[in-house]
Amino acid sequence: MRFSDSVPEADLPKGVRDFLPLKAAKVEYLQQQLQQVYSAWGFRPVITPQLEFLDVLERGMGDELRDRVFRFDDRQSGRLLTFPPDMTPQIARIAATRMRELPLPLRLSYSGRVLRHTEQQAGKDRDIFQSGVELIGLDSPEADAEMIAMAIEALAAVGAEDFTVDIGQVEFFRGVMDGLPLAPKAANQVADAILRKDSSELKQLLDESSLTESARAEILALPRLYGGREVIDRAAKAVSNERSQRALDGLAQVLDILEVYGVLEHVTIDLGELRGLNYHTGITFQGFLSGVGRAVCSGGRYNNLMSNYGLDAPATGFTFSLLHLLFALDKVLDGRIEPHCDLLIFSTGRNLRSAQKLACRLRKLGYSVSRDILDRSREDALAYARQLDYRYLAVVEDDDQDIELTSLRSGQQKNLSWEEICQPGIDLQL
Repeated sequence: MRFSDSVPEADLPKGVRDFLPLKAAKVEYLQQQLQQVYSAWGFRPVITPQLEFLDVLERGMGDELRDRVFRFDDRQSGRLLTFPPDMTPQIARIAATRMRELPLPLRLSYSGRVLRHTEQQAGKDRDIFQSGVELIGLDSPEADAEMIAMAIEALAAVGAEDFTVDIGQVEFFRGVMDGLPLAPKAANQVADAILRKDSSELKQLLDESSLTESARAEILALPRLYGGREVIDRAAKAVSNERSQRALDGLAQVLDILEVYGVLEHVTIDLGELRGLNYHTGITFQGFLSGVGRAVCSGGRYNNLMSNYGLDAPATGFTFSLLHLLFALDKVLDGRIEPHCDLLIFSTGRNLRSAQKLACRLRKLGYSVSRDILDRSREDALAYARQLDYRYLAVVEDDDQDIELTSLRSGQQKNLSWEEICQPGIDLQL
C-alpha cells in the first residue's frame, strides 16, 4: 500500500502533537517508572474523568487556571462542561465526595492528560501529560519531606542524574509582608519582582512606598536567600517576625528528614520562590534537570483546597510534566527504550499452520511475535522487518524442518529445531 506524494501531513491544532512508536514508548516508560515509585510509597492510583462540570471543578482552581479552561455546553444537562486543566482539583473532588468516609490520610496517585488554553507562543503545550500524587489529611514536616523525597526518588528512577529540587516556603514571605502598608497591586508587583529576582525593580518599587527601612531591608533580602542549608541561618537573621520564624523552623525540620532519607545533596533552598502564592500555604518545590530551563515537576502544600469540596483537611502533593521529562531525558531514554517486536515469522510455503503454531508457542513464552501475513518474497519480508525494528526474522516451512533465525542487527543466522526454539528460557541472542 502506497500513499500519494500529494497527501499533506496531518494538520493539527497548535499545542498538540502525535506520538509515534518510539516517543510513545518513552512516555509509557516514564509513566510506569513513576507509578512504581508511587506504589512503593503506598500511594494507590485513581482514574479521573476527562469531562467535568465547570462550576464543580472551578471550586478547586485558582484564577490562572480558570482563565485557561476549555468550556462548552452540555446538551444533556444544559450546564457548562470543561476539559480539566489540572488533575489536583479532580483528586480533591474525589477524595472529598467519593472517599470522605475513609480514614485519613489518603495517599492517591494519578496519571492522565489535561487541556489548557495557552498564549499564542511557540512551544506552549495545550495537551499536557501529568503524573503525580496527593497526600490528603496530614500537615507536618514529615509529610512535606515525603513529597520531596518521593520526587527525588522518581527523578532517579526515570534516569535523571544531574538534577536539583528547589524548595520554597511561601509562609516565610507572608510573614515578611504581613501588616505592611502596601496596596494589593503594589504587593503583587513586589512579589513578581522577587519571583523574577529583579533586585533593581524591587528596590525601585520599595523606594516609591512608605515602608520603614527595616521592612525594606527584609524584602530586599528575599531574592538573595538562595542556596544550601545555610540559607535558613541567613534568613533567620534577616527577619524578625514570628510568622516567618515559624516557617523557617518547619523548613529546618523538613531538611532534617531529607537528610535521613539521604537525598539532601539534590536540594537547594529558594525563599524568593513565590510560585503559586495564592494557592500554596507552606512548603513548595520544583524539580530541574541540568541544562533544561523548565521545571519537570512541581508541588507543595495546599491546605485550603479540600474545604472547597466539603472536606476540611490539609493536603500536599506534586505533579510531573511527562512532556518536560521527555524533552529533558530524550537521549537518556534512547538507552532504556527499545520499541521493537521480537520476531517476524515468515512462511515459505502455502501451509501456514506451522508458522501460526510457532507464533502461538513463542507468545506463550513471553516473546512479542508478528506473523508476516502478506504474500511476498523472503527478501521483501526481511526489508520490512529491518524498517520496523524487528529483532529477528524466523523462516518456517513445516513442523518437521528446522527454523531459520536471522538477527536483524548482526545479520547472523542459525537454524533451530522446533524443540529448541520452543523451550522455556531459550536464548535467541545472535
